[in-house]
Amino acid sequence: MEILFLGTGTSTGVPQIGCKCRVCTSTDKKDKRLRASVLISEGGNRILIDCGPDLRQQLIEYNVDYLSAILLTHEHYDHVGGLDDVRPLGEAQLYAEKKVLNIIQRNLPYCFGENRYPGVPKINLHEISEKEFSINNLKIQPIRAKHANLPILGFRIGRFAYFTDVKTIENKAIEQLKDLDILVLNALRPFEHISHLSLNDALELSEKIGAKKTYFTHMSHDMGLHKEINAQLPQNIQLAFDGLKLNV
Repeated sequence: MEILFLGTGTSTGVPQIGCKCRVCTSTDKKDKRLRASVLISEGGNRILIDCGPDLRQQLIEYNVDYLSAILLTHEHYDHVGGLDDVRPLGEAQLYAEKKVLNIIQRNLPYCFGENRYPGVPKINLHEISEKEFSINNLKIQPIRAKHANLPILGFRIGRFAYFTDVKTIENKAIEQLKDLDILVLNALRPFEHISHLSLNDALELSEKIGAKKTYFTHMSHDMGLHKEINAQLPQNIQLAFDGLKLNV
């Protein structure tokens, strides 16, 4: 199974508009972070987790011309704002909780009416819960987390798990994350945030989960320079970056 990070930035992306800090003005490509998204390739499956407003740019950059499915962690715009851009790829198979699907239908009504305008995206909605389900024989286990007070989902696929926008994960969910080869977890910045894990929070949670390797994503410019922060982290925990490929 191949994991491709299409984006590793928070809702504003990096560089942030109008900012002249040392991260936003860095010439290191690893300090350029589009909105967070990951593409999983396994056999004939290509599964996208989240589709933010940078999706068109990401799909062109990495020559993605087919998707088996799209999984949504939650309904915030930086995770769903690129959904209209899937229209050249044919019918989209969208998997999310009922509340998220309801918001998608409300925000994209032209995609779901009886008399749709020619050319609009064709999106097939699939309601999921915390129960395991399959996409073309690939088993996917949704796992509950909290984004402040908002219930969201992470996903475990085999020995890989992906979480973003997490503030808390209960012990029950941590038990579902044993024996991972790779964990992807959000880490917004070095200091506290009301609804996202800080760097220290993410390090503590990573230790509890105990994956062989952990990569941090959904980072703001406040995280600091990729090269400097990575040098301070344990060997088995690193910052992800746009374009990073991993194999599980």
